[in-house]
Amino acid sequence: MTDFEQNLNRLDTPEGVAAMRSLVRGIEREALRMLPQGTLARDPHPAPLGSALTNRWITTDFSESLLELITGVHSDVDGLLNELGDVHHFVMDNLGDQVLWPQSMPCHIDHQEDVPIAQYGRSHVGQMKTLYREGLKRRYGAKMQSIAGVHFNFSLPDGLWQQLKGDASQETKSSGYFHLIRNFRHQSWILPYLFGASPVLCPSFLDGKQTNFEFETLPSGKLSLPYATSLRMSDLGYTNSEQSSLQIRYNSVEEYVSDLKRAIRLPSERFAKLGVVNDGERLQLNGNILQIENELYSPIRPKRTTLSGETPSDALARDGVEYIEVRTLDVNPFAPLGIDETQIRLLDLFLLDCVLLPSPCWTEACQQQSQHNFDLVVSEGRRPGLKLDRGCNTKIELSAWLAENVDRWQRIAQLLDGGSNGPYHQALAAWRPAFSDSEQTLSGKVMALYQAQQHPMMAMAQRHKQGMIQTPYRQLSEARLVEEAARSVDAQAKLEAEQSGSFDEYLQAYMDSI
Repeated sequence: MTDFEQNLNRLDTPEGVAAMRSLVRGIEREALRMLPQGTLARDPHPAPLGSALTNRWITTDFSESLLELITGVHSDVDGLLNELGDVHHFVMDNLGDQVLWPQSMPCHIDHQEDVPIAQYGRSHVGQMKTLYREGLKRRYGAKMQSIAGVHFNFSLPDGLWQQLKGDASQETKSSGYFHLIRNFRHQSWILPYLFGASPVLCPSFLDGKQTNFEFETLPSGKLSLPYATSLRMSDLGYTNSEQSSLQIRYNSVEEYVSDLKRAIRLPSERFAKLGVVNDGERLQLNGNILQIENELYSPIRPKRTTLSGETPSDALARDGVEYIEVRTLDVNPFAPLGIDETQIRLLDLFLLDCVLLPSPCWTEACQQQSQHNFDLVVSEGRRPGLKLDRGCNTKIELSAWLAENVDRWQRIAQLLDGGSNGPYHQALAAWRPAFSDSEQTLSGKVMALYQAQQHPMMAMAQRHKQGMIQTPYRQLSEARLVEEAARSVDAQAKLEAEQSGSFDEYLQAYMDSI
């Protein structure tokens, strides 16, 4: 009997099944605000949405134009999507004639300076958030930072750890989450294969730069890679060549925190040359490889809710891992909320599989193998007969490796659904064509759409907007969201009124603490 089968048997009890059905999830969806003519909206964050610094549901990411819509945590998928839908409804009601761009890769943007950096007010923390983004712009360019994604937060109930490990101590849970992360990294190529939705980009994104990709030009003028799944996750998207030398281990909280704290202090000759202060104007937080820990790009992160003024690594060192954040998801342009129920169900199965499989220690060789497979699927994932590196000098066709995973997902779904029919089996059935036919993946469908229509996304954005506005509130209410917007404005004003000392002193104290 394999380790997977033994672990699955441990959950095949009333208590185990109940724990599996109590998974906790949250979603953060990013989206650019667009004008009706298909260009970027450059106006400030809409006032009816409240303060981007302190609103619990609606904030901004890199740009004033890049909204981030956030849910609370839910053990019920319907409740999760209802809350996300209500936040979308409220936003759409307050955008005037603007829409949300339904893709990860941005629309046409002429110049880097056309992307307004997010503003968070006069408080020290608000100024620091904006300065961090100024640094990102200088390091990587504003267009790259305008890419949107969906982040999926996931945690397991204590009862599941109790069934699998015999106890639910924080040490056991943290170890279990790093076990999950290692398996996720090993098989992370599955997510861009199925859910990657950015095989096409606007030529303005390249800004005239040469790339190693041999793009084809579509009739609309858009650029595509014939077999790509997620240009968002390619070297054109979230990349930082400076980070390639960082070896972050995923074997324990202690190792991870130690490696992250070491990384945050490493100087960068390239970034230092950009300058930190010029004629009294701050240009970035510092000249290190990472300005702050959040600049480290990783497809998955161990997380714990931070206290005021606390860094992510300090929170992990304090109390261990609370949940994980999956960061590899493209915006699904066919789903009004950027993600749909079937994707969430498949993510549940995939992440549970990562918990149940054996998980060897993370090494540099593991990192290289997983990154090679991920990069290959991102750029060529729909190529027929594509082979991936299985390790030990063995290759395996993507479709065969995926079939092995789907077989295990089917067995997990059997427990979750209590039989062969239910929402998890329905999700598997919905995606089954994509398991063997890459043209049925999201990227395949996006490519087909662009080949059939020259400019399909603005019409889709308008349809999504009208559908959301016409959908009644289900989890929240308009009054509750209006109340939160007003509360957030007051909270920002209070921060600004009660702070003491100068921003320079605040920033120096923060840098001294890392």
